[in-house]
Amino acid sequence: MKGQVNEVWKSLQEFNGSDKFYLIPRVKTRFTTGIKFLAEKAECFWLITDASIISKGLMDKSYFITINFKRLPKEEQKTKGFEAYVVYGDGNGNDLFFQKYRVTDFPFDEFRLFFIEGTLMLPNEY
Repeated sequence: MKGQVNEVWKSLQEFNGSDKFYLIPRVKTRFTTGIKFLAEKAECFWLITDASIISKGLMDKSYFITINFKRLPKEEQKTKGFEAYVVYGDGNGNDLFFQKYRVTDFPFDEFRLFFIEGTLMLPNEY
């Protein structure tokens, strides 16, 4: 996957809007075609599930939630004891939740998703 990161990133930019939605049955989260593509190509169903569950829990604080994944630099990973984190925000600069990941195989160093009224999507699908 690491060698295909640029190719996947480029493909993700082509998703605009979505006329078809998918469902995570247990949590009843809808997600777009772009998210389906990301989950399959980056093998990150774990991120889609985590983002869905946490975002649903934050819906009482904001109907619009930003999900920002960030991998720490190697030296910082050693001192902090985790490899990456996800910050959930309200889109207005207010952080709502912070999730650490000790290890991750997610191929991107930074990535952003949106969760709006029960639907997970890529920013360019908004």
